[in-house]
Amino acid sequence: MEDTKSTISVKIFGIGTAGINILEEVAQAALPGAMLAAVNTDSHSLATSSASEKISLEAKSGRGPGPSGDSKRSRAVAEEHLPKLKRACEGIDVVFLVAGLGRGAGTGITPVLAQAAREAGALVLAFVAMPFDYEGNLRLQQARRGLEQLKNAADGVICLSNQEASKLIDEKTSFVDTFKILNSLLAEGVSGVWRLMAHKGLLEIHYADLCALLRERRGDSSFATAEAAGATRSREVIDKLFAHPMLDGGKTLAESDAVLVSLTGGPDLTMSEVQRVMEHINGKCERAQVVMGAAIDEAFRERLAITLIAVRGGSVPIEKEEATEEQPQQAPPESRPTEDLSSRLLSQESGTRPQSRFVPPAPALSPDKLEQLARQTRSRKGGSKMRQGQLPLEIISKGRFDKSEPTIHKGEDLDVPTYIRRGVSLN
Repeated sequence: MEDTKSTISVKIFGIGTAGINILEEVAQAALPGAMLAAVNTDSHSLATSSASEKISLEAKSGRGPGPSGDSKRSRAVAEEHLPKLKRACEGIDVVFLVAGLGRGAGTGITPVLAQAAREAGALVLAFVAMPFDYEGNLRLQQARRGLEQLKNAADGVICLSNQEASKLIDEKTSFVDTFKILNSLLAEGVSGVWRLMAHKGLLEIHYADLCALLRERRGDSSFATAEAAGATRSREVIDKLFAHPMLDGGKTLAESDAVLVSLTGGPDLTMSEVQRVMEHINGKCERAQVVMGAAIDEAFRERLAITLIAVRGGSVPIEKEEATEEQPQQAPPESRPTEDLSSRLLSQESGTRPQSRFVPPAPALSPDKLEQLARQTRSRKGGSKMRQGQLPLEIISKGRFDKSEPTIHKGEDLDVPTYIRRGVSLN
């Protein structure tokens, strides 16, 4: 194997139970020079980890995240240990974070650790797995919130959907083996990016260029890995790569803004094979900036491996997102949906009852009363202040009920209209 780049230090953190399981798969790949660290609030999973460094996060207040795996409580515990996490990242150039989102520890701790690593000056890449659909809405919603927090904290987030990746697995595969295969997929992604940065090769990706590329585009990322051996390895590896469900038949590449390609082969890797592979990849990348690296490894003699990372778009900066949350932007009037009846009824429940639109007609007035009203109106026009006048209202005849007994209640004739009895002015 070629010498690794001595100027770049890499540390891989497995966070939570799922992340530590993925870290065990990474450890089997034997990445020389890469430091492995396990982080969790569960001491049992740390005890069984083969990582050389184990970081236990316990609540200083005596209240741990609890058996329910509450991500908010896990995040609070991680924030209590922020100085410890930052010390674990000091002097490291590249930090890889591997975790499963949806449960407490991985979802809550990973964004905090990403923030600590960036504050320590490291380039932070996160490899996370999203839960299956059958795991329920609560876990899916918790995973999505954690993913958004992680995007704002890390330089790049590579997300593996367990639901989509399960398409690669045979239906007869056992439940336990399914998770082992999914963990190995994320481990292959970590190994591929590590080889891209750590190995000296004919085509290298400089660390500074990688930092600039990822930090300018902190958006959604997808990855795919493929490997083939034999005389037709270059053709087979391309077929396997484009059949990967994470690339959606090449649609992901067409929508990407940047694509990182890591090729690893043995000393027998030919220029025509490299050219054939890259022509197919470039043909799918309609508008993406393609960055390629090639490494030579003696262990890959007669083999060819590809790791591809596609970055789409960019996330909103943290400062801008916080301002957006505080002052939500309203849609222009022409684009707002018409208010429906139910929303109006709901708004009326918390407010005052609207006045009735029905106004009874005023009774007919005699000529003398009309003249009196006109004099009052002329006198008001000459005053300095406008005052409401009292209409001279008359009681209307009861018609055929005129000779019936009046309805008296507490000294008031209820047969007389209410606005007359109460002296309400009508305009």
